[in-house]
Formats: sequence, C-alpha cells, structure tokens
Amino acid sequence: MDNNHFIEEPQGKYNESRDFTSLVCWQNARTMKLFFYNEIIPKLPYHEKDNLIIQIKKASVSSTANIAEGYGRFHYQEGIQYYRISRGSIYELKDHILTCHDVSYINNDLLQTGIKLIETTKISLNGYIKYVKKRKDDDKIKK
Repeated sequence: MDNNHFIEEPQGKYNESRDFTSLVCWQNARTMKLFFYNEIIPKLPYHEKDNLIIQIKKASVSSTANIAEGYGRFHYQEGIQYYRISRGSIYELKDHILTCHDVSYINNDLLQTGIKLIETTKISLNGYIKYVKKRKDDDKIKK
C-alpha cells in the first residue's frame, strides 16, 4: 500500500464535533437502518427470525458500521474499500425489501419509502466515495 496517501482528521487535527457522524452518507444510512428496524422488521413473521430478519439486521448495521470503520482508517484506499462494502450492504437491503414486498410481508407504501431511503443513501455514499477518490488523486499529484 502506498504510504503517501492517508486520511487526516479534518483540519489536520482531531475535532470531536466532526467525525463519521457528520457525514451525510452516514446520516442517511442511519435513517435507512432505523427505518428497517422500526418499520420493516416488525412486519415480518416470526418464522423469518432466523433468515430474513437476521439478514436485514446484518445488512442495515453493516451499512453504517462500514462507513464508520472506513472513516477511521488511515489511508484513503483502505477507507474506500469499507465504503464499498457499505454500498454492497445497501444493495443487499434493496433486495431484502423487494423480497418482503414480493412475499406480501409489506405493502407498496413501505416498499416505496424504503426504496427512496435506499436510493438517497446510495447516492450520498457514491458521492462521498468520489470525493475521497479525488482527495487521494489530488494528494498523489502534489507528491
């Protein structure tokens, strides 16, 4: 790994009021996660507790946790890899919500609300990944 490309804390020093929780993509992922926990999971039947419910919980927690972990990594590329894992979890949630609708566990209104949250989260995360890649590339040019 190229040791010249690392992420510094904002303004070059630690700022406790600004960390991963200040990222719009993490905030969107958190809103999406809470939607799945509060609106989707309670609608699922008990017999899904060892299958779909666990999968939804893992993917929704992964969506925020990987953004947080990526933010805490020292090198840009390492952070980007975690953001991409988060993006994969977001796509997984899209499949899960479609499944919930397909098997009539949720109605169309919940499906549409969930899809909108997923798309908003995906777009903001893609934007953040693009921003971090640009920072990495800009630092490479400066060296």
